[in-house]
This record gives sequence, structure tokens and C-alpha cells, in this order.
Amino acid sequence: MTYFLAKTDPDTYSVADFARDKRTTWDGVTNPMAAKTISSMAKGDIVFLYHSQGESAIVGLAHVDSAPRLDPKNPKSWVVDMKFIQPLNPPTTLREIKDSHLFEDFALVRNSRLSTMACPENFVAWLRPRYPKAKF
Repeated sequence: MTYFLAKTDPDTYSVADFARDKRTTWDGVTNPMAAKTISSMAKGDIVFLYHSQGESAIVGLAHVDSAPRLDPKNPKSWVVDMKFIQPLNPPTTLREIKDSHLFEDFALVRNSRLSTMACPENFVAWLRPRYPKAKF
């Protein structure tokens, strides 16, 4: 299983919207690196949902529920279906992640504008004790 982080603007599509919908197609990604990341996802992979506006933070969990496919609206991009798992409370903020100084090579810290990225194993291990009841 691989872990990813996917950003969303909470004013556009929040974790609360996703929790209500239970399932969504993750689309609208135009950055070539982020689109390539989506193309590498596999059904069952875990996705940390990240609010990119306001207090930037990891706020929820989802899992990839389909194989990646070309975006019918943009042939240079990819989409996957995702199924909501649960919110993560309290959120883990970007400030906490940066202040830990453990993830200097993680794309979230290096290139915080990238919308979708793989998560390093040491980051996932660091998050686990924060959410002992979470399913990841």
C-alpha cells in the first residue's frame, strides 16, 4: 500500500463535503507532477486529505477506490475515485510538520504548492500515534 497527500481548498470542496458525499472523483489537477502522482495511485492506497487554505492542515483520510484514468475534461491530467474514510481530529498543521524538522525532503515541505504527492514512510509512521483509532 502506498500513501498520498491530496490538497483541496475547503471553500471549494472541504473534508466535510467529502464526508457528506462519501465518494468523489478527484479531478481538476493540472500540475504535471501532481497529475503524474495521481496516475501512479492504485485501488486501496490511502490518501491524507489536506486543506490548503486558512490553517493548512491534514484533516481527513480517504482511500483510492478506482484505477487512475485520463481526465475526460483534460487529456493531460488524471483522475481517480476516492472513498472517504474519516476526519482526522485534531488536524495536523503544516506548521507542526515543518517544526518537527523531520521531513525536509518531503514535497509538502519543499514544494508546498504541489497539490498531490506521495508521502514518505517516516511521515506516515510519525502520524500514526497521533490518530491511534484511524484506519491507515
